[in-house]
Amino acid sequence: MKQGFILGTFDLLHKGHERLIEAARSQCDKLMIMVCQHPEAVVPGWQRYHWVKNSWPDLEVVHCLGGAGQAVARMEAHMAEKKILFDGLGKWSSMAHSAHFQYVSWKDQMTGQGPLTSALREDPYANWEQLLPLVRPLLVQRIALVGPESCGKSYLSEKLAEHFDTVFVEEYGRTYCEKFGMDSTDLDFAHVAGGQLYREDEMALQANQRLFCDTELIVTQVWSEVYFKGRCQPWIYWANHARRYAHFLLCAPDIPWVNDGLREFEKERSWMFERLKEELECRELPYTLISGSFDERLNKAVDAINKLPELKTIAPQISSF
Repeated sequence: MKQGFILGTFDLLHKGHERLIEAARSQCDKLMIMVCQHPEAVVPGWQRYHWVKNSWPDLEVVHCLGGAGQAVARMEAHMAEKKILFDGLGKWSSMAHSAHFQYVSWKDQMTGQGPLTSALREDPYANWEQLLPLVRPLLVQRIALVGPESCGKSYLSEKLAEHFDTVFVEEYGRTYCEKFGMDSTDLDFAHVAGGQLYREDEMALQANQRLFCDTELIVTQVWSEVYFKGRCQPWIYWANHARRYAHFLLCAPDIPWVNDGLREFEKERSWMFERLKEELECRELPYTLISGSFDERLNKAVDAINKLPELKTIAPQISSF
């Protein structure tokens, strides 16, 4: 049996890595990929391990917290009769004459991989198509639309996605209530909050660098306060503090309230607006007030987004995810 090994940091995971892994698996019976910890890695190790493991779920993927030294020791201790180390960039050329395994370098065939890694770290957005799909959600600039009911969030989310050539996240609470009704319990709110996060992360896989989110969990928190007399589940607080957005668009309730069969809190619109504004300001979250007619709202939102810092480096997105 031929046992193959690949060592790397996979920071960021890109199509060069994909070519190396697919070529290696065709040359051996089993393949182990070792994701190594490295002090200069931009992305946390657990995230890089997730990328590799979920991109190749049928392969054995190991997270080596001890770095390359631990990976080499594990490879040396493996009981396979024939061991092959596949090297895409020639990093492990010093091990080429080891008696314990065969060394295969594809440096000549993988000439674009090294420069590609450097280019992605410097400007992943200019090289977006070279990123593997699971990597992109980490770098997507997420913009949340918040506000009380019937304030144009859904309309604005769709129009902004169209304007910026990307996708948007629909409000999961509406989908849930259409199926199960409006008589909500704490458990229903847990389902709604979890569903909103799940839907957001699924749409982030399809996003073109920006993602517009019709509602997020601060809104879920405030809705819980409406339903349960000021009370909200602790994990919803935790989740909406952990999740980060590049900007918030706070929609004012200055357009007519429309009863669509699910809305029933017309009188609470002003209170909810002020409550959301209070949360954004006390947490010092960046937001723009969106008001006026539908056309005015769209123009104000587009202008606010165009004023955001240019998508360029990876660090701000990593730190705010």
